[in-house]
Amino acid sequence: MGVVVTEARVACILTRTSGFLRTVSSHSLQPYRGCTFGSSLCGVGCYVQHNRWVTRGAPWGGFLEARTNAAEVYGAQHDVERRWARSARGRFTIFLSSSTDPFVPQEARYGVTRRLLEAMREAPPDELIIQTHTDRVTRYLDLYTELARRCALRVHISVESDRDRLPGLPPPASPVARRLAAAAALRAAGLRVVITVSPLLPIADAPGFFERVRAAADAVVIDHFVGGDGTPAGARTLRTALPEAMAHVDPASVRLAYRDRMVAVAQGVMPGRVGVSADGFAGRFLPATWTP
Repeated sequence: MGVVVTEARVACILTRTSGFLRTVSSHSLQPYRGCTFGSSLCGVGCYVQHNRWVTRGAPWGGFLEARTNAAEVYGAQHDVERRWARSARGRFTIFLSSSTDPFVPQEARYGVTRRLLEAMREAPPDELIIQTHTDRVTRYLDLYTELARRCALRVHISVESDRDRLPGLPPPASPVARRLAAAAALRAAGLRVVITVSPLLPIADAPGFFERVRAAADAVVIDHFVGGDGTPAGARTLRTALPEAMAHVDPASVRLAYRDRMVAVAQGVMPGRVGVSADGFAGRFLPATWTP
């Protein structure tokens, strides 16, 4: 499937959060509309494909809109949105990003994310959460170290399993080993790094996987598609090919109880450094003793 790439100028770039992100951050920020990782493993169950305001009838993974003036608009919105966030939410926290990946391959050409990070260096939020599915995140290490001196910076890297493939589905945007290596590199640079196992896919060797996570990151967040895709029973994800592929590998993995089993394993390896669902994304981690 070919990708249609367009450019656009937007009137606003900071969106006040609701729903799942309501307790995670005050704002979300999307440097792109669409995501060219939509045709990768992470795109198969991605909830954003069901958002008609984002897709506008186009196939998920088949389009990308580069918001070329995002950095300038961020600068224009910063003061007003910071005042609102501190008053309404207590803290001006940006989640970058919830419906695209900040480091899609086209970022090398357009540099929208880089210019946004440069703008944040000059006018920082109180907290910045960078969320990605790719090892390309390491390319802006020079900016992260500067930003970390200006705001509370946390880098989230999605690693949904220790498997790179599920039967019948495409490969990931970035192999597991490369994402874990990227996490380790960022952590070695003094940054706070969290592995987000979201959505949780079948794990072949859970203790071994979480040992690898422990070595690469400060914490881990585990989230299942049941409840994690914005519907109580995972209805959005059940409309995709992901649950069938998961069940083919491990029938138990499609049920919420599987998440709790993996949380218990993770707690045994990383006590006090495990988060679950929205609480974990917000940086709220379980106590050392926890039972589902």
